[in-house]
Amino acid sequence: MEKKGNGLVRSIGTLQATAINMSQMMGAGPFITIPIILTVMGGPQAMFGWLIGAVLALLDGLVWSELGSALPGEGGTYIYLREAFKYRTGKLMPFLFIWSALIATPMTMSTGAIGLANYVSYFFPHITPLETKFVAVGVTLLTVILLYRRINSVAKISTILWAGMILTVVLVIGTAIMHFNPSLAFDFPKDAFKPASFFAGLGAGMLLSIYDYLGYFTSSYLGDEIKDPGRTIPRVITLSIVLVAVIDLSMNIGIIGVIPWQEAMKSSNIGTLFMERIWGTPGAVIITLLIVWTCFASVFNGLLGASRLPYNAAKDGLFFKPFAKLHPKHHFPNVSLLILGGVMAICCFFDLTTIINALMALTIVIQFMGQIVALTVLRKRRPDLKRPYKQWLYPLPSILAFIGWAFVFYSSGWSAIGLAVVWTLIGAIIYLFWARAHHDWPFHKPEIVETDKEL
Repeated sequence: MEKKGNGLVRSIGTLQATAINMSQMMGAGPFITIPIILTVMGGPQAMFGWLIGAVLALLDGLVWSELGSALPGEGGTYIYLREAFKYRTGKLMPFLFIWSALIATPMTMSTGAIGLANYVSYFFPHITPLETKFVAVGVTLLTVILLYRRINSVAKISTILWAGMILTVVLVIGTAIMHFNPSLAFDFPKDAFKPASFFAGLGAGMLLSIYDYLGYFTSSYLGDEIKDPGRTIPRVITLSIVLVAVIDLSMNIGIIGVIPWQEAMKSSNIGTLFMERIWGTPGAVIITLLIVWTCFASVFNGLLGASRLPYNAAKDGLFFKPFAKLHPKHHFPNVSLLILGGVMAICCFFDLTTIINALMALTIVIQFMGQIVALTVLRKRRPDLKRPYKQWLYPLPSILAFIGWAFVFYSSGWSAIGLAVVWTLIGAIIYLFWARAHHDWPFHKPEIVETDKEL
C-alpha cells in the first residue's frame, strides 16, 4: 500500500474507483427524476433528454480524463483550475470553485438523502413532510459516521454499497424487459416534437438528466488515493458513464413501458409504484428497500469525494485553515467532512427541484465550463506536461461540451442563475480581501510555480 508524502494512501483500485463513481451517479437520480423529466418534456420524448444528457456527460468526461491523468491529486477541479489560470488571475478561479462547491456539493448529496427519505415514507404513510426532512438529516449523520475512518475501509464499504445498487437496477431492468409494452413506452403526444415546445423542454430535461449522471468524476477528487491515477482515472470515468447511460436509459424507458407516462409523471415513488404494479406489495417492499440502499450509496460516495475539495485548497493556503487538517490516526480530512456534512444537513430542508436547479447553476460556469477552458490553457502553456491520456478529437469534444453546458445553465431558470451570480460575487469579494492580505493577484503579480503531480 503506497503512502503519499502528504499522509494520504494510494489504496483505491479500478474496481473500487468504478464503484465509487457509479454509486454516486446512480443513487436516487433515476428514481426521483423520471416523473419530473416526463413532466417538463411532456411525454416519452423525455428519453431524448436522457440520451443527450449521456452524450454531454461523455464529452465532458473526455475533459476530465485528460486533466485527471495529467494532474491527479486530491481535489480534482481545484487543481486543474489552479494550474491553468495561475498565469493571469492568480488563485481567483480555484478559490471561486471551492467557494461554490462549499454549498453545491452538499446540495447534491442532500438530494440523495431527500430521495431516500421519500422512499422510506412508503413504510410510514402518515409521516409528515417535516418528519421526512428529519429522516434525510438522519441519513446525513449516519453517512458522516461511516465515512469517519481510514480510506481503505471506506473503499470496501463503497464496493459493498455498489453491489447493492447493481442488484437494484438489474431487478428493475429485468422486470421491465419481461413486462415491456412498446405502445406505452413510445406513446408520444401529437405535438411531442413541435420545435418550440420540444427544445424548451429539452433544456430542462437535459438539466435533470445530467444531474442523474453527475458523479462520473468523483474518483478525480481522490487522485492522491488512487493507484496508477494517470491510467485509472480516464478508464474509470469512461467506463462509469457508459455503464450508467445504458442502465439509466434501459430503466427509464422500461418503467414507462409498464406504467403509462401520464400516470408515471404524477408519482413521487416511481420505483415502488413500478414494482408494485408487477409483483404486488412484496415486490414493492423489496424494491423500496433496495432503492433506499442505492440512494445511500450515492450519498456515501458523494460526500466522500466532496470532503477532499476544501481540504486540498486549505492545504495550499487558499481556504480556511481548519479544512486542511487530517485525522491524526486514520489520515482523512475530518474537519472538511464534518463541515460539509453540516451544510448538507441544512440543505435537506429545501425543496428537491429547487436544490437541483440551484446546484447545477452554481457548478456549471466555474467548474464545468471553467475546466474546458483550463484544458485549452494547459495545452498551450504546458505542452511539456506528462499526459498519459489525451482527449480524442481535441478540441471538438471540448467545444461541444461547452455549448451543452451553456444550454443547461440557461435552462436552470433565472432564480437559480441569480443565486449563482450572487454567491459568486460574494466569493469574489472575499477573495479580494484574501488576495490583499496574501499579496496575490490582482494586487501583486501572481507567483508562478509549476507543479507536476507524481503519477
